[in-house]
Amino acid sequence: MPSSMPQAERPPSLRDYAYRELRDAIVSGRLAPGDRLRDAELEAWLGVSRTPIREAIARLEAAGLVQTRRAKLTEVSPLDARTALAAQRIAASLHELAVREAVPQLTADDIASMREANARFAAALRDRDVDAAIAADDDFHRVAVEASANPLLPGLLEQVTPLLRRLERMRFESLAGRGSVADHERIIALAETGDGAAAATATRENWLTLERLLSETADAPHQEIR
Repeated sequence: MPSSMPQAERPPSLRDYAYRELRDAIVSGRLAPGDRLRDAELEAWLGVSRTPIREAIARLEAAGLVQTRRAKLTEVSPLDARTALAAQRIAASLHELAVREAVPQLTADDIASMREANARFAAALRDRDVDAAIAADDDFHRVAVEASANPLLPGLLEQVTPLLRRLERMRFESLAGRGSVADHERIIALAETGDGAAAATATRENWLTLERLLSETADAPHQEIR
């Protein structure tokens, strides 16, 4: 297990801290499909008690990142292609809604933040830096989610986005050339003109670029990506 985080860096909620650390370890691949999650080991790693750990695992299970088998054996879930495809379609719709609601509220600073995030995204793709690319892509789309002021969107997106990010990390070389930089530029241009409907449609199309890859992987029923 990775070393624990210093107390000063932890968020106020130990449950949220445990969830975030476990989620990130699973999405990044540091915790691989099939790895067992034992309470004692997690307590030693995270430096928190069993209660917030079990609460975090319940959230991770609801998001499809872990699974509990008989005898309460908890392990990291395989990445099921059909589940990832369903999550991707939900994410596309949620981000479309976010942009539609956000465009009338966007400020010049918001547009500048989107441009800056897309520049970092383009640089990370050139460098084949998967961590930086995903972080920059998250930052780009977060602008609209926050500007929409829809209080339900962040929680709903948290239910589906980690599954997609796991796939992107595992298949990064296939995704690096998928044209998202140009997609982002188009979204920015449309948002800047105030065309919320067109910007929302462009955002949905951007998120649906993963669909062909997922559909190809999901040909067999319940296929798992290893």
